[in-house]
Amino acid sequence: MSKIKVKQVKSKINCPQIQKRTLEALGLRKMGQVVEHDATPAILGMVNKVQHLVSVEESK
Repeated sequence: MSKIKVKQVKSKINCPQIQKRTLEALGLRKMGQVVEHDATPAILGMVNKVQHLVSVEESK
């Protein structure tokens, strides 16, 4: 299974509560923080919901 690195690049201030909770569920608590996840459909769906706040890159 491939892995992805998710980095928070924009602030969650003034975002809807559901997007804040999605970021926390991904493990992102601060700006600039990077987390690594398996590229499962659930994780990719969560990333898609907050795609304007994060950047994503594939890792090996």
